[in-house]
Amino acid sequence: MPKSDLHLPFWPSYAAKHLWVPQTHLYRNVEVSAMRFPDKPFAIFYDTAISYLRFQQETEKVAGYLQQVCGVQKGDRVLLYMQNSPQFMVAFYGILRADAVVVPVNPMNLTNELRHYVQDSGARVAFAAQELLPRIQPLLGEGLETLIVATYSDYLETPTDLKVPDFVTAPRVSAGDARAVSWVDMLAARMSPGPITGGPDDLAVMPYTSGTTGQPKGCMHSHRTVMYNTVGGGVWAQGNQGSVGLAVLPLFHATGMQANMNGVIHGGSTVVVLPRWDRDTAALCVQRYRVTGLALITAMVIDFMANPKLGDYNLSSLRRIGGGGAAMPRAVALAMEQKLGLNYGEGYGMSETMAATHSNPPERPKEQCLGIPIYDVDARVVEPGTVQEVARGQTGEILVHGPQVMQGYWNQPQATAEAFVLIEGKRFLRTGDLAYVDEEGYFFFVDRLKRMINAAGFKVWPAEVEALLYQHPAIQEACVIAAQDARRGETVKAVIVLRLSHAGLVTEQQIIDWAHDNMAAYKSPRIVQFVDSLPKSGTGKVMWRALQEKEAAAAA
Repeated sequence: MPKSDLHLPFWPSYAAKHLWVPQTHLYRNVEVSAMRFPDKPFAIFYDTAISYLRFQQETEKVAGYLQQVCGVQKGDRVLLYMQNSPQFMVAFYGILRADAVVVPVNPMNLTNELRHYVQDSGARVAFAAQELLPRIQPLLGEGLETLIVATYSDYLETPTDLKVPDFVTAPRVSAGDARAVSWVDMLAARMSPGPITGGPDDLAVMPYTSGTTGQPKGCMHSHRTVMYNTVGGGVWAQGNQGSVGLAVLPLFHATGMQANMNGVIHGGSTVVVLPRWDRDTAALCVQRYRVTGLALITAMVIDFMANPKLGDYNLSSLRRIGGGGAAMPRAVALAMEQKLGLNYGEGYGMSETMAATHSNPPERPKEQCLGIPIYDVDARVVEPGTVQEVARGQTGEILVHGPQVMQGYWNQPQATAEAFVLIEGKRFLRTGDLAYVDEEGYFFFVDRLKRMINAAGFKVWPAEVEALLYQHPAIQEACVIAAQDARRGETVKAVIVLRLSHAGLVTEQQIIDWAHDNMAAYKSPRIVQFVDSLPKSGTGKVMWRALQEKEAAAAA
């Protein structure tokens, strides 16, 4: 099996093979760009421009408030729970400026899910958007001491003809709780932070991911591990100060965070911010602001290219469209090439690596391919459960070693030990993903070793959904599997055994409705099937794989 250096013949001609990155605190990127480009728009939110200088000034006020009023100290974790917005970005870097750790949370999560993040991270302070307040406010007093509540409409300062969602235009309302402070009041306090004391190896960002245990785990990323892809993504995509991006991928997720926020700040470029995907608004923003690059998951590209009005927009500024989430259908890739003259740049990464470890060379991409290992990454394909490399063309588990790999899982020493393996003195992460490498060193995704469901780019872990389903009084046993879905690629299906006391009294639709009310929409089962019993092994374990194979056979 080839080592990582076999991809070098197809390395981008414009890029060095080793990446030098600043060995600094991430916030230094804000200071540098604000000093160099004080009046330049960093973010544009429905035609309202936020300059680099304003961004720096507001992040410092946030940091000062966190330190002086909330008592946040170096290394403290702070939750960030909102949709794409200027406030998300200001809060993110305000937390960093306070030498604290950002815990970005999917805004689709509900109260029961949020409770785990609060308890596990030990966060005492959280930033939350106004429309999400009813979900997180019940946790005040359960570990959380202070909520800072942002209203998106506070940053709608310029009249716009763009289509603005109702939740963005909603006026500011009082939370009715002294422990919930409004964003504008926080800024009005005009607090100044102390000096930065953190360094490159201190914790910076802790996104949560799930595993086969079903409990989300915090991925510990230092300023150094985040900085790597912050810089590398811009170099790979040939970004520069004239680049303009579109932040429509969620910023809480590693891909959106790196491509549309951290990388933008480091490069001194500009990003147009949208909190919700809308293909016409996206196309109009590309035309209006001469957007040069789009980071989109496959489902978004499919929708974008299916727009019958696509030809009405001037999209000539686009130089690159890339992302991942699922393999790009060949027909859509062909339409993109014919209509836009662009190839879709697929890549591969995970929360544990703060976005990419692999990417397709822009000068020589392959379809439905993860690409090649990027700068300084050693990626190998091994026989699952071992460190023995398989032959070229054979399927095995991807292992990765690189400077962007996390330090480990927060407060999970056993899970951390199980996630890593030492090979030739190098610490490799077991990804749990199966792939093969072709004759030219390109990696191709095959399947998942773990029980992950990929629903329109969102990772859903069956054990976590099962744990939530067991809270329903009618459910005796549940097994969650993936079902094929024409739009989402995969969707969530729950195979359920009802308690005898509820048999015939509860319908599948009632379970679906309950799940929708009690967990994030992306992980909520869209399909429920009642059965008399679940298949089990001799040790009593539910044989989920048998159900998954049966579902796949029925779909085929």
